[in-house]
Amino acid sequence: MSYIGKELGEYGGISVMWLVGMGVGLIAIGASYMIVNQEKGRERVSTYECGFEPYEDARGKFDVRYYLVGIMFLIFDMEASFMYPWAITLGKIGGVGYWGMIDFLFELCVGYVYAWRVGALEW
Repeated sequence: MSYIGKELGEYGGISVMWLVGMGVGLIAIGASYMIVNQEKGRERVSTYECGFEPYEDARGKFDVRYYLVGIMFLIFDMEASFMYPWAITLGKIGGVGYWGMIDFLFELCVGYVYAWRVGALEW
Protein backbone atom coordinates (compact mmCIF):
# COMPACT_ATOMS: atom_id res chain seq x y z
CA MET A 1 0.00 0.00 0.00
CA SER A 2 1.40 3.36 -0.93
CA TYR A 3 1.95 6.17 1.55
CA ILE A 4 -0.99 8.17 0.16
CA GLY A 5 -3.34 5.18 0.45
CA LYS A 6 -2.25 4.69 4.05
CA GLU A 7 -2.94 8.34 4.87
CA LEU A 8 -6.41 8.21 3.32
CA GLY A 9 -7.16 4.98 5.16
CA GLU A 10 -6.61 6.72 8.49
CA TYR A 11 -9.25 9.30 7.63
CA GLY A 12 -11.74 6.77 6.25
CA GLY A 13 -13.72 6.47 9.49
CA ILE A 14 -14.03 10.22 9.84
CA SER A 15 -15.11 10.50 6.21
CA VAL A 16 -17.80 7.85 6.66
CA MET A 17 -19.10 9.57 9.81
CA TRP A 18 -19.15 12.92 8.00
CA LEU A 19 -21.10 11.43 5.09
CA VAL A 20 -23.57 9.70 7.43
CA GLY A 21 -24.10 12.96 9.35
CA MET A 22 -24.67 14.93 6.16
CA GLY A 23 -27.06 12.25 4.89
CA VAL A 24 -29.11 12.23 8.10
CA GLY A 25 -29.29 16.02 8.06
CA LEU A 26 -30.40 16.18 4.44
CA ILE A 27 -32.99 13.43 5.00
CA ALA A 28 -34.39 15.32 8.01
CA ILE A 29 -34.62 18.57 6.06
CA GLY A 30 -36.25 16.85 3.09
CA ALA A 31 -38.74 14.97 5.29
CA SER A 32 -39.75 18.13 7.14
CA TYR A 33 -40.25 19.94 3.83
CA MET A 34 -42.52 17.16 2.55
CA ILE A 35 -44.50 16.74 5.79
CA VAL A 36 -45.17 20.36 6.73
CA ASN A 37 -48.21 22.25 5.49
CA GLN A 38 -47.01 24.55 2.68
CA GLU A 39 -50.02 26.86 2.39
CA LYS A 40 -49.49 30.37 3.65
CA GLY A 41 -52.28 31.78 5.76
CA ARG A 42 -52.60 35.10 7.55
CA GLU A 43 -51.29 33.73 10.84
CA ARG A 44 -48.44 31.87 9.21
CA VAL A 45 -46.89 34.97 7.65
CA SER A 46 -47.53 37.26 10.63
CA THR A 47 -45.02 38.08 13.34
CA TYR A 48 -45.03 35.68 16.27
CA GLU A 49 -46.41 37.43 19.36
CA CYS A 50 -47.33 34.53 21.66
CA GLY A 51 -50.59 33.87 19.83
CA PHE A 52 -51.81 37.48 19.89
CA GLU A 53 -52.24 39.75 16.93
CA PRO A 54 -49.11 41.87 16.45
CA TYR A 55 -49.42 45.27 18.10
CA GLU A 56 -47.21 47.07 15.62
CA ASP A 57 -44.82 46.53 12.76
CA ALA A 58 -41.99 44.09 13.54
CA ARG A 59 -39.46 46.60 12.21
CA GLY A 60 -40.43 49.14 14.85
CA LYS A 61 -38.06 50.57 17.43
CA PHE A 62 -36.91 48.23 20.15
CA ASP A 63 -36.18 49.40 23.66
CA VAL A 64 -32.43 49.31 24.22
CA ARG A 65 -32.82 48.21 27.84
CA TYR A 66 -33.59 44.70 26.68
CA TYR A 67 -30.18 44.64 25.05
CA LEU A 68 -28.52 45.89 28.23
CA VAL A 69 -30.11 43.14 30.29
CA GLY A 70 -29.05 40.58 27.68
CA ILE A 71 -25.49 41.86 27.61
CA MET A 72 -25.29 41.87 31.40
CA PHE A 73 -26.58 38.29 31.46
CA LEU A 74 -23.86 37.24 29.02
CA ILE A 75 -21.18 39.03 31.02
CA PHE A 76 -22.15 37.38 34.29
CA ASP A 77 -22.60 34.03 32.57
CA MET A 78 -19.04 34.31 31.27
CA GLU A 79 -17.94 35.23 34.78
CA ALA A 80 -19.31 31.93 36.03
CA SER A 81 -17.53 30.03 33.25
CA PHE A 82 -14.24 31.70 34.25
CA MET A 83 -14.72 31.06 37.95
CA TYR A 84 -15.18 27.28 37.68
CA PRO A 85 -11.72 26.44 36.26
CA TRP A 86 -10.21 29.07 38.54
CA ALA A 87 -11.73 27.36 41.59
CA ILE A 88 -10.55 23.93 40.41
CA THR A 89 -6.94 25.06 39.90
CA LEU A 90 -6.74 27.49 42.80
CA GLY A 91 -4.13 25.42 44.64
CA LYS A 92 -1.82 25.33 41.61
CA ILE A 93 -2.03 28.92 40.41
CA GLY A 94 -1.04 30.47 43.72
CA GLY A 95 -1.43 34.06 44.83
CA VAL A 96 -1.07 35.62 41.39
CA GLY A 97 -4.04 33.65 40.06
CA TYR A 98 -6.05 34.32 43.19
CA TRP A 99 -5.53 38.08 43.09
CA GLY A 100 -6.06 38.13 39.33
CA MET A 101 -9.52 36.64 39.76
CA ILE A 102 -10.29 38.96 42.67
CA ASP A 103 -9.37 41.90 40.41
CA PHE A 104 -11.60 40.47 37.65
CA LEU A 105 -14.54 40.13 40.04
CA PHE A 106 -13.95 43.62 41.41
CA GLU A 107 -14.03 45.11 37.91
CA LEU A 108 -17.28 43.27 37.17
CA CYS A 109 -18.80 44.59 40.39
CA VAL A 110 -17.71 48.14 39.56
CA GLY A 111 -19.36 47.82 36.13
CA TYR A 112 -22.55 46.46 37.69
CA VAL A 113 -22.70 49.28 40.25
CA TYR A 114 -22.10 51.82 37.47
CA ALA A 115 -24.96 50.38 35.40
CA TRP A 116 -27.16 50.46 38.48
CA ARG A 117 -26.27 54.08 39.28
CA VAL A 118 -26.90 55.42 35.77
CA GLY A 119 -30.32 53.77 35.76
CA ALA A 120 -29.70 51.06 33.18
CA LEU A 121 -31.57 48.54 35.33
CA GLU A 122 -34.63 50.68 35.99
CA TRP A 123 -37.71 50.10 33.87
